[in-house]
Amino acid sequence: MSGGTHLHLVQSGPGSDHGPSVVAIGGGHGLAASLRAVRTYASEITAVVSVADDGGSTGRLRAEIDRPAPGDLRKCLVALADDSSSLAAAMEHRFAEGELDGHAFGNLLIIAMAETLGDVSSADLVTALDEIGRLLGAAGRVLPATTVPVELRGTTDSGRVTAGQVAVGESEHLSTVSLVPEDAPACVEAVDAIGRADQIVLGPGSLYTSVLAATAVQGIRDALAAADGQLVYVCNLRPQEPESDGYGVAHHLSALERHGVVPDVVLYDPDAIGDASAIDSAVPGLLARPSGLAHDPVLLGKALDSIARS
Repeated sequence: MSGGTHLHLVQSGPGSDHGPSVVAIGGGHGLAASLRAVRTYASEITAVVSVADDGGSTGRLRAEIDRPAPGDLRKCLVALADDSSSLAAAMEHRFAEGELDGHAFGNLLIIAMAETLGDVSSADLVTALDEIGRLLGAAGRVLPATTVPVELRGTTDSGRVTAGQVAVGESEHLSTVSLVPEDAPACVEAVDAIGRADQIVLGPGSLYTSVLAATAVQGIRDALAAADGQLVYVCNLRPQEPESDGYGVAHHLSALERHGVVPDVVLYDPDAIGDASAIDSAVPGLLARPSGLAHDPVLLGKALDSIARS
């Protein structure tokens, strides 16, 4: 597909039995936005989520008991929840006083469910997420990229190494990211879903601290390389400062390739980001909400559906 060819948007319809099986990979608000788009056309949905976050409520919980970060898992469960679910609204509730001040209820629920089932750093986390998804009436499955606690590390062009997702996100001139431990095992169910998917969507979201943080798990990266499904990368609408300050589409693609991730299609909004003219795999589409600050789930869903059918 050439960068000069605009999308002819066709949609299979919400929850269509004829839609593709889609795996969405990343973290944060970007992955949640992707899931809201994917649920408009996919017949089967799986989220594969980075668990390297160490900020906010998640960071406080991890400081007390080291565990896979629950925050981005929570966001994805809510994005896939039944629209009428009162539990989904409660998941996003943040306490405003006392020892729980600032904690999101959903983070505590994920940890409580996993601990009830057994060892929070084992496969019981997957069972806990499946059970919470059932209670939410979720339209798909949410899985961690790895079931063990990990720390994100970033290396700059000058060779300086920064530890922790928050600190990495505040770094300039990033070159690569990696995880500690390096041999963190990929979630088995996530690897299986990637292998079966018709389409795999990376992003949108912070390039280094969300997207590449998820694919930094070696088993996830290997699964992407071996997958037969179409791999689509969705560019952010604006730079995530300072980690991707000044980045155009070509910079995003170069960063992915440095990490061994080579998408079949790079989807971008030409009103928000440029530097795509030399990329044969780049596909433009108007994808933003009227504010221009976030992806519109309907427009993004139509674009991804059209790409899946191409």
